[in-house]
Amino acid sequence: MKRKSFVRFGTLTVMALILMGSYSCKEQKKEEKKLVEVEAMSEAKPFFSLSLAQWSMHRMIREAGADPYSFAQKAKNWGFSGLEYVSQLYATELEASGYSQEAMDSFVQRSNEEAQKHGLTNVLIMIDGEGDLSQSDSKKRQEAVENHYKWVDAAAALGCHSIRVNLSGSNDPEEWTANSVQGLSALATYAKDKGINILVENHGGLSSNAALLAKVMETVNMDNCGTLPDFGNFCIRRKVPDDYSKGCAEQYDFYQGVKELMPHAKAVSAKSHDFDADGNETEIDYVKMLEIVKSAGYTGFIGVEYEGNKLSEEEGIIATKNLLLSAAKNLP
Repeated sequence: MKRKSFVRFGTLTVMALILMGSYSCKEQKKEEKKLVEVEAMSEAKPFFSLSLAQWSMHRMIREAGADPYSFAQKAKNWGFSGLEYVSQLYATELEASGYSQEAMDSFVQRSNEEAQKHGLTNVLIMIDGEGDLSQSDSKKRQEAVENHYKWVDAAAALGCHSIRVNLSGSNDPEEWTANSVQGLSALATYAKDKGINILVENHGGLSSNAALLAKVMETVNMDNCGTLPDFGNFCIRRKVPDDYSKGCAEQYDFYQGVKELMPHAKAVSAKSHDFDADGNETEIDYVKMLEIVKSAGYTGFIGVEYEGNKLSEEEGIIATKNLLLSAAKNLP
């Protein structure tokens, strides 16, 4: 090869290597950028969506005079995307009308307007004070079932997927189980054609015996009947029934309870009371709880339900939301 040709060939080869190196470097940077973006998206999006249980602001409504219809606006400002209504927080206006159809329609219309205005999803309605679904008197039990019909209808009109009910009644495990199966089956049958789920929360008494509640679910065996596991409501029997401050006499294990209820769960409630200096709930390990929830394959809404009194309700709501998000990042 002549010297000029050799030099020209060598020069071209070097240039080609430089270009290849430059291209390789650019491609590597692109891949690294994609990886960073994927990791950032993974951190930004937990496996669940965030909803707010309206009970978290019950003091604002009952004591400070906040309008219950400001729920959507406040939830939006606090960073939530879903709404979990509480029936008793609208009781003043609804009871005054005897729960007339006109009053229920107004509740639905105003709630829908606010949810749509702020771009939030109506998730469920928590129902209280409509009778005991697991009582032994069959006539009164049926009355309780029928008392819930209006809320099933309201949930359907709001676009919710469920109502949450309580299973109060008999304190005898065998009676309670049989009564619960009958009450839930009757209500779920009505709700089925409306496209609404009937969810039972562990909410004191025998409903906080998760193994027993899971047995009820298995016996009812209806697609639209399930559970709403709450991280903290596992007191089966209180030392003084009407005084929560006196403590719990019989407590079910929090983590075992949530694990047993998750196979039937269509919603989840993140209960909180107090926080330590690092922002962790003082009695509930949120990382452990979320690991149980995630392992069950759940990807729906988790509702924040702050019930403490050491922080303002707004502070407690935000602290609980932040704890959920930080705990989700620390899952194994």
